Amino acid sequence: MKAIVCTKYGTPDVLQFQEVEKPVAKEDEILIKIHAAAVTTAGLIGRKGEPFFTRLFSGLFKPKKNILGMELAGEIEAIGENVKLFEEGEQVFGLTGMSLGSNAEYKSLSENAAVIRKSSNTDYVESVAVIEGGLTALNFLNNKGKIQRGQKVLIYGASGSVGTASIQLAKYFGAEVTGVCSTANIKMVKLLGANTAIDYTKEDFTKNGQTYDIIFDTVGKQSFFRCRDSLKPQGVYLDAAGISTIFHMCWTSLFSRKKAILTATYMRPTSVIKRDLAILKELVEAGEIKPVIDRCYTLEQTAEAHQYVETGRKKGNVVIKTNQDVGN
Repeated sequence: MKAIVCTKYGTPDVLQFQEVEKPVAKEDEILIKIHAAAVTTAGLIGRKGEPFFTRLFSGLFKPKKNILGMELAGEIEAIGENVKLFEEGEQVFGLTGMSLGSNAEYKSLSENAAVIRKSSNTDYVESVAVIEGGLTALNFLNNKGKIQRGQKVLIYGASGSVGTASIQLAKYFGAEVTGVCSTANIKMVKLLGANTAIDYTKEDFTKNGQTYDIIFDTVGKQSFFRCRDSLKPQGVYLDAAGISTIFHMCWTSLFSRKKAILTATYMRPTSVIKRDLAILKELVEAGEIKPVIDRCYTLEQTAEAHQYVETGRKKGNVVIKTNQDVGN
């Protein structure tokens, strides 16, 4: 099968399009023919090996797993003799977990992996695009932030994969939403449902006198202390990417009614991830949320996709199509 192989850390040039051995489903596994995968900002860490501490998990000097990628959508081509949860031909989407491997034509996974049947009214491209942003937004806003109807919520980095999902989920939960983004994305953010859109190149939201129940920094560009005065007395600062928030979490737990929260969405138990995938699937089927897709690339163009995501200018999601006959 064809796959993108990464044998060392570095720039997108380290990603090589190669022929590798096709996996086989063991007795308790499913073999998925991958039709779509995602290239995410968080996913670039596995290729770069940065921040350096992440190498404690991915490999100190080179990647432990040579085929990167966690998000996938595809069709079950074969099942092991002991598999009970799935059948051949079923269409699924989800995560590979720490085994990675979605940047390829096939992936074998335990039948108990974080994979569920995809919605019948979304294609593979749309299904894979809802995973990263949707899971992160749902976990932070609902599970950790305890979002409530009528609250004021600010989404920083509102035009990215997590940001676009967060706007839609916050509106679904009945919040008044402010999105912060660049000039070029103001219109899109409003169309997604934001009540107010702030252009960060023209206005600093921390100095406009407004306060919020939840501030969700989806890109790790702010900090709790910078946003503290913009939080209501019992407000919550959620950080999807800033490592410094670990210190702020400890400080606020001891000295402040305002809280800072950082959590690892993908590191949760598989059963919890599957539950949230099912919630997202229902919301997509009901038309409450819709994944935003910026660009699609072929598997062979994965390095080019990494280069684009690394610019920080993507709107929503970037998807790799391993099968050009499906999706957008």
